[in-house]
Amino acid sequence: MSTALLALAAGAVIGLALGALGGGGSVLAVPALIYLLGFTPAAATTASLIIVTATSATALYAHARDGNVRWRTGALFAAAGLLPAALGGLAAGQLPPSLLTGAFALVAAVAALRMFRQAPQEEGSRPVRPGRAAGAGAGLGAVTGVLGVGGGFLAVPALVGALGLRMRAAVGTSLLVITANSLAALVARGGSAHGIDWAVLAPFAGTAVLGAWDGKRLAAKVSGDALRRVFASVLLAVAALMLIDVIV
Repeated sequence: MSTALLALAAGAVIGLALGALGGGGSVLAVPALIYLLGFTPAAATTASLIIVTATSATALYAHARDGNVRWRTGALFAAAGLLPAALGGLAAGQLPPSLLTGAFALVAAVAALRMFRQAPQEEGSRPVRPGRAAGAGAGLGAVTGVLGVGGGFLAVPALVGALGLRMRAAVGTSLLVITANSLAALVARGGSAHGIDWAVLAPFAGTAVLGAWDGKRLAAKVSGDALRRVFASVLLAVAALMLIDVIV
């Protein structure tokens, strides 16, 4: 299969996962870019940020149209993560490839294990704690900047637990946070985007955006729990393979 076709297929699968699960699908972008399309770990995390920004902004528009985005809350949460995202973006280019790959594999494993657990409650029950919200926002920004993942699997539980948002509003608001953090990390990386093969990345990102819309429709027809378990199983397998690659 040619590189262009691989990019189209990988983008479609990741877009479907993003649309169907609302978060976590972008975690597959980095290993797909490294192992299927030949990107270096540093280039893959930068390219993943571009994909995450495009898909998150598209999904944000859809959720905002449905009234599921809490703009002020999301802006405050995102503000705490902007500086860590920018610093993480700068640091990523200085890290050894093996360390970057290993760290990503660990985060992917955590994401998979979280997905195996029961989904968050429909309505948050904890009071808003500004300190906790700021800490969660900063941590999410750092993960986004260094590893090039959106962090929806971390943002949604934080918005529900720390800020007491309902699940649907948390998913929509997380997309605002993810978009802001991804843009901050991309700006910080600056010139690193010049080494990206746009002939490969463009179809990847395009099919991911289109796949996200199809994934949203798929979610209405298939059990969310079944989708989550299948995706978590694939993600855990990918994380294990990446860790083996680093160790061996």
